[in-house]
Amino acid sequence: MKSTSRGTGPDKTEVAKTAYARAGVDIQLADQVKTTLGQQARTTFRPEVLGSGFFGSMFQLKQYDAPVLVSSVDGVGTKLRIASLLDKHDTVGIDIVNHCVNDILCCGAEPLFFLDYIAMGKLKARHVEAVISGLAQACREVGCSLIGGETAEMPGVYSEKDYDLVGFIVGVVERKSIIDGSSVVAGDVILGLPSSGLHTNGYSLVRRVFDIDANPSCLRGFHAELGRALGEELLETHRCYYPELKPALPLIKGLAHITGGGFAGNIPRILPQGLAAHVHRDSWQIPPIFRLIQKTGHVEEDEMYGVFNMGIGMTIICSRQQAAELVSALPQAKAIGEITTATTDERVILD
Repeated sequence: MKSTSRGTGPDKTEVAKTAYARAGVDIQLADQVKTTLGQQARTTFRPEVLGSGFFGSMFQLKQYDAPVLVSSVDGVGTKLRIASLLDKHDTVGIDIVNHCVNDILCCGAEPLFFLDYIAMGKLKARHVEAVISGLAQACREVGCSLIGGETAEMPGVYSEKDYDLVGFIVGVVERKSIIDGSSVVAGDVILGLPSSGLHTNGYSLVRRVFDIDANPSCLRGFHAELGRALGEELLETHRCYYPELKPALPLIKGLAHITGGGFAGNIPRILPQGLAAHVHRDSWQIPPIFRLIQKTGHVEEDEMYGVFNMGIGMTIICSRQQAAELVSALPQAKAIGEITTATTDERVILD
């Protein structure tokens, strides 16, 4: 992987360092880290990968009639702050891959390859290697090649303890198999698949609610309703829906990944004009972490649904005839609402 990085170097004298190292960027350490990262990345390569490590990585499309490339980019957000405070960095790599895979899945796309961008104030090889191990693990699980990336050391922009993680994904879908919601009609059913927790959204509010920045020790406090420490719950990885949904895609009219903005911010993206989604809040059990956040922070119910996924990470729209078959194929899926004709400007009705 291509890197511009920094390390502490040998603890001798400032004079012994290169001018660039004294400025905060250690190229030698970056090169050492690149070797390890490249080894992990190669464990994810599909046969279509033609080359990696040049100025660009190459991937050959094969065996498609009318391939349409689907791409997405996203970040982990301030969940990284929790990872830093707990000094646990492997799960955030899984988070960003799964988040990106879920996004392109909403178009019916198969993930092909993934690239990462890690920026930090001071290169810490152990942290970077942990992040990449999570990226590689998640990529292997969905057959996606970790084809390249960038590790940038930016002293003066990031503090020594902070870093940012961004993921870029490219997938493919046959043109005739694109899922875009265009066939959705009034009377269709909305199914929901459970989330594994907060996924990667709402962490700025969570940090404020629990005053985590001022009192990071609260992350290690046990909560009976969670059955574990708060920090463990908050670092629960973003669930990937691709493996279970892939076989069911032909039965699906629309998919909405419930991320930032909740139901109202995501379901309308796949609804034809003139339609609305009617979601019944009492149709699934809200996981304890959301009630703990709401109670501790005195957060209004409507705001909770506008910030968090509230226990539903992916919504599926299908015909009533296909709903039973999908629920049979997806044991965790539950009917949580239906599509109706829109009578106001409100595209999602939560009752």
